[in-house]
Amino acid sequence: MAAMRKRKLILAGLACAVAAVFAVGARGDAAGEIGRLAELMGWKALRSSGSTGTVVADIGAGDGKYAFAAVERVGAAGRVYATEIDAKKLAELRGEVARRKLGNVMVVESKEAETNLPAGCCDAIFLRHVYHHLTKPAEFDASLVRSLKSGGRLAIIDFPPRAGLDPVEGVPSNRGGHGIPQKIVIEELTAAGLQVEKIVGDWPENDYCVVFVKK
Repeated sequence: MAAMRKRKLILAGLACAVAAVFAVGARGDAAGEIGRLAELMGWKALRSSGSTGTVVADIGAGDGKYAFAAVERVGAAGRVYATEIDAKKLAELRGEVARRKLGNVMVVESKEAETNLPAGCCDAIFLRHVYHHLTKPAEFDASLVRSLKSGGRLAIIDFPPRAGLDPVEGVPSNRGGHGIPQKIVIEELTAAGLQVEKIVGDWPENDYCVVFVKK
């Protein structure tokens, strides 16, 4: 009986360990996601084809984890814009950029309907878990398109509506809850003038990634 209990405990421990490994893999990490984005969006080709390097924007950068991973990827010749709408997060981002002495990371205060990025500045823009929070998507989409260079790419990483999450105030009712259907993302950004280039359905955290191009 004691041996059987011990065996059950060992099996339970192994099951927990396996679950933890799969959970870490499902969550992914900033460097891994940015590396995958770079491949999907052609950052390598862009970096090697121009002397000024690749210019990337992280919209709704939060704590800057993904923006800082992006700057590692584009290198000293590239540039990364990190945008935020929240005053506290903006201050923290600026402080972290200064602490790291990153001269090629520009922190920008965005608005509800405007990226506040220079027109035609970016080779690549990405929004990770941000698009479903947009309260004025049509206006913001137009701003995103203006911020892209011709041939530039936009990646939306997001998730379908998920149960158990609080609703997002002020967003259009067609979101269907906290999150956004992939179909709606494609419809809205296609209407803004972009073309779908790639759709990836196996992103970490059960997200999807849609890459658009500005022709």
